[in-house]
Amino acid sequence: MVRSRVVPVAVDVLLAGVAAAVGSGLELADPDLATKHLAAPTWVYVTAQVAAAAMLLVRRRHPYTAALVIAAISLFAPAWAAVLVPYAVTAYGAGGRWRQWASIAALTVAFLVGAQAWAIEDPFTAPAVIVFSALLGMYFRARRSLVAQLTDRAERAERERLLLAEQARADERIRLAGEMHDVVTHRINLMVLQAGALRVSTTDPAARVAAEELRVAGCQALAELRDLVGVLRRGERTATGVDDTAGAPMLATLVEDSRAAGLTVRLDEHGDPATAAPAVRRTLFRVVQESLTNVHKHAPGAQATVAVDYGEQRVRATVSNSPARRRPDTALTAAGSGSGLDGLRHRVEVVGGTLTAQPAPDGGFTVRATLPAYVPTGAPR
Repeated sequence: MVRSRVVPVAVDVLLAGVAAAVGSGLELADPDLATKHLAAPTWVYVTAQVAAAAMLLVRRRHPYTAALVIAAISLFAPAWAAVLVPYAVTAYGAGGRWRQWASIAALTVAFLVGAQAWAIEDPFTAPAVIVFSALLGMYFRARRSLVAQLTDRAERAERERLLLAEQARADERIRLAGEMHDVVTHRINLMVLQAGALRVSTTDPAARVAAEELRVAGCQALAELRDLVGVLRRGERTATGVDDTAGAPMLATLVEDSRAAGLTVRLDEHGDPATAAPAVRRTLFRVVQESLTNVHKHAPGAQATVAVDYGEQRVRATVSNSPARRRPDTALTAAGSGSGLDGLRHRVEVVGGTLTAQPAPDGGFTVRATLPAYVPTGAPR
């Protein structure tokens, strides 16, 4: 930015210096007052040349003013700057072409009057140079406009390319959502059907209870999967699943489900869950859910603690567990994608929070999340 401003100023100063030097040199080389309109000392004409050259310093911002002032000076002392200012009029002047060429015509006439064109042998070279300067300004103005149009077209093409890439990602996301729905739903349906059949056929009360719990968990998984696929396909929120029960009861239910699955877990809540925005409560639920799932998979037999503090400005959650008492099931741990914590961290950052996950000194693991108590309704989910 600084360089783009310095270069034009330097060019204007250079042109003004050249015009002043050439004009002053011509006046000093031919001080014959017989060819002048006014019988003034030579230094007056040198001053006029310098004053006309100084107007080139404002030729970009005020091209018409510079041209008219140089024309007025040229009526009495033809200024060499007159051959440079037409470029500025056609390159930077606003308004129609007629206004630009009217200014150039006035400048040319004033220069010829001051030079007493009727008394010199070559009255055509100066007007030709002035016209050439004007045409050169028109060329560079058209070139600058063409470059701006090409740049705008390139930027527009880049934006369109990004939009097409985003649309392609959205289409791929929809396709993957459909495949995930078809594959995973089929397997879970089989699990639910087998659990239901086991509940009906078994005579063992404990097996019947376990089969019923498995069937209910499968139905809940199907509902949550349906909601997730709906979001991926349409970007819409659904009114079913865990989002309806956001808040303290939802966490309590989550903890109870973990206890029913054999995990020893304690829930400590402080504050009023209603102070947290719905989006924050949903994110908090996912943090606790993913953390407890990891405890089930990677630390069987461990004891877990879920501590949540609902403040006026912040919601803080800590999920910690003791070291595993049994060797983890390799088939279960291998079934994960390994990106659960990364996705969880991204989800927390979307609502303006932070998440840390690290091993504890005693060999366990601790996940800490800090969330804002409130996010705008339009915040990403």
